[in-house]
Amino acid sequence: MPYAHAGEDVRLFYTDDGAGEGPPLLLVHGWGADSHQWSWHLDALARRRRVIAADLRGHGYSSVPPEGNTPRRMAADLAALLDALGIDRVAAVGHSMGGQVVSILAVEHPGLVERLVAVDPGYGMAPELAGMLQETVTALRSERAHEAAVELDRWCTNRRTPPVIRRWHRRRLSGMPPHVLAQAFEAMFVLPEAIGVRPASDAYLARRRCPVLALWHDPAQAAWESGLLEHPDSAVVVWEGASHRLHEERPEEFTELLLGWL
Repeated sequence: MPYAHAGEDVRLFYTDDGAGEGPPLLLVHGWGADSHQWSWHLDALARRRRVIAADLRGHGYSSVPPEGNTPRRMAADLAALLDALGIDRVAAVGHSMGGQVVSILAVEHPGLVERLVAVDPGYGMAPELAGMLQETVTALRSERAHEAAVELDRWCTNRRTPPVIRRWHRRRLSGMPPHVLAQAFEAMFVLPEAIGVRPASDAYLARRRCPVLALWHDPAQAAWESGLLEHPDSAVVVWEGASHRLHEERPEEFTELLLGWL
């Protein structure tokens, strides 16, 4: 499988499948996962589009640097990957932390992102959750980091989530380098430059100029983001009753929604 260098200290694993008209799809996984998260979707998407699915730094088969495992560095890595592949425009799709990463890519490298799909993205947290988020970072920096990560993952599913999806994510979280879990989570929600908590989310995400499709399981979060989307081709969709892993729970419906909007 292919690898690409994204700076001196990082080599990214990625797959490159399919063909078709329109900008390629760039699929970006969430915190503590890897690009296998898109296994439920790749075949159907690749029949219509070229599809690039990468493991972010610190995740999957990509390099695990001792520092810098943050969404901003991950977005810069993806820009370097696209440059290495000679791709000048993509439709970027990100789940959870990946939704934050592709949003950063769209803001910092606007010429690269023609359209953006944020799947239950890792931003827009209410300010009153700040204390809990700091407690999570502390737990992720402790000796019980993997236990804390797996406990956090319980929030990401509900009674409708198939057991195979629960198990898939528990196993990956249990094998993650603890320092990556801590650095990435802290950079998403706690550090001064973090964009995961309001009002920092509002100010930063308003800078996205491309059309955005935002898919949420929470109607309140969906209503909040709808107020930030100015491009006339943008849309917000709510799947009530789904969990944070909505695209894995309903892969055919997600693929149909994604390709239809594109």
